[in-house]
Amino acid sequence: MSIFTRFKDIVSSNLNSMLDKAENPEKLLRLMIQEMEDTLVELKASCAQVMADKTRLGRSAERLSGEVALWEGRAALAMEKGREDLAREALLRKREILAEVTRLGQEVASADETVSRYRDEIGQVEEKLTQAREKQRNLVRRHTLARERIQSQGNIRRFDRGDVVQRFDSFEQRVDRMEAEADLVNIARKSNLEDEFDRLHQDEQLEKELSELKSKLGNK
Repeated sequence: MSIFTRFKDIVSSNLNSMLDKAENPEKLLRLMIQEMEDTLVELKASCAQVMADKTRLGRSAERLSGEVALWEGRAALAMEKGREDLAREALLRKREILAEVTRLGQEVASADETVSRYRDEIGQVEEKLTQAREKQRNLVRRHTLARERIQSQGNIRRFDRGDVVQRFDSFEQRVDRMEAEADLVNIARKSNLEDEFDRLHQDEQLEKELSELKSKLGNK
C-alpha cells in the first residue's frame, strides 16, 4: 500500500513526525520518495496533456475566428444580390461560429487555470521531495558515521583484550633482552681492552723491577 495516496497527503505530511514514529526510518523514506516521484510523474503528465489540449483549442478558436469574417462577407454579398434568405442564413452561421469561438475561449481560459494549478502542485511536491531526499542523505551519513564508530570501538576493544596486551608485553621483553645482550657485548669488549692495557702495565713494571734487581746484583 502506498505511503501517499493523494496529492494533499504529500503536501500536508509532516516528515519529521512520520520518521520519529517509524521503526525503520530509512525504509520509510525510500517508500515516501518513490511515492513522491511517482506522483510527480503523474502530475507532469497530466499538466502536459492539458497544455496540449489548450494548444489544440487555441488553434480551433483561431481558425473559427477567421470564418466569422468569411460568413459576414457572404451575408453582405447575398444582400447585394437580393438574396435576403441567404444573407439571413449566413448571419446565423456567423452567430453560431461566434458562439463556438466564445466557448473555445472559455475552455482555453479554464485550461490556463488548470495548468497553473498543476504547476503549483508540481512545485509543492518537488519541495517535499527535496526535503525527503535531504533527510535521506542525512540518515545515510549518520548511519555511515555510526557504523564507523562501532568499527572503531570494536578495534579498541580488540586491542584492549588480554592476549593482545600479553603479546605486546612479550615483544617488549624480547627487546629488553636484546638490549641487555648488546650491553653485555659492549661490557665484555671494554673489559678485554682494559685487561690488555693492565697486562701491558704489569709487564712494564716487572721489567723495571728486574732491571733494578740486576743492577743491585752487579754492584755486589
